[in-house]
Amino acid sequence: MAAADVEYRCFVGGLAWATDNASLQQAFASYGDVLDSKVITDRETGRSRGFGFVTFSSEQCWFPFYRSRVVSAMK
Repeated sequence: MAAADVEYRCFVGGLAWATDNASLQQAFASYGDVLDSKVITDRETGRSRGFGFVTFSSEQCWFPFYRSRVVSAMK
């Protein structure tokens, strides 16, 4: 895979039902530049399914988030 094809996308689970794309992006902006945030919704009802994805612009933004999750999971 070429470097230009790399995406720094993270799965985010356990979202509150009221979380929307904008609030998801705002919550992760403290780690760096967020290119995209998407809360996955039910096709029929339009309600959140409780999870989503956040895409960071670079590894420098993604890695601090990833590291904080791995370290907290190991405690």
